[in-house]
Amino acid sequence: MIRLRGAAVLAGERVVLHPLDLELAEPSVALVGPNGSGKSTLLRLLNGLVLPSVGAVSVDGLDTEADLARVRRRVGFVFPDPDAQLVMPTPVEDVALSLRRTGVPRSERPARARELLERQGLGALADAGVRELSSGQRQLLALTAVLATEPAVLACDEPTTLLDLRTARRVAQVLLSSPAQLVVATHDLALARRARRALWLESGRVVADGPAGEVVAAYAASA
Repeated sequence: MIRLRGAAVLAGERVVLHPLDLELAEPSVALVGPNGSGKSTLLRLLNGLVLPSVGAVSVDGLDTEADLARVRRRVGFVFPDPDAQLVMPTPVEDVALSLRRTGVPRSERPARARELLERQGLGALADAGVRELSSGQRQLLALTAVLATEPAVLACDEPTTLLDLRTARRVAQVLLSSPAQLVVATHDLALARRARRALWLESGRVVADGPAGEVVAAYAASA
């Protein structure tokens, strides 16, 4: 369970995110709204990349400020640009690095990493240079590496940005089939509609909250 209690974010005198009281328990939650609406800020509150200026945020009872390290072990974060989180030379090394957090013995990590890559259609690229992969392949790799840590919550910021239609659909399927609770900030309304719940943000405020199909339809009609 994700809880926000009067959580707000300020940048100097500017209010980036107005106080929010929310409970997010659904298996999938989409955050929609225009650029600058506060979607990414709200998402970053969930794993402590941003801390509330006032109020509190907790994940499964863990406060994001007081229990930051434990929260980050529970909340996996996927950035819009996979290059921001891919640190090893090859896909198999990158996923194996993530497996350190799960207790998989060092000797077994490469084989387990190859299994996970194969599951996402990246098996043939396990030993390729990461920079040789397409943008879609790198995004799938970044997602695979995060999922390898077995997070309870998967927070994704624009995970289908700049992807072709086929790859975007593939990434969406991976996200929605994950056992982790998904919270995704996205302009991809096809992805947002497939979530269980959606929040529509405008100028740092939630203006609609409810079943994803209804909220996304209202947001699309307002454009």
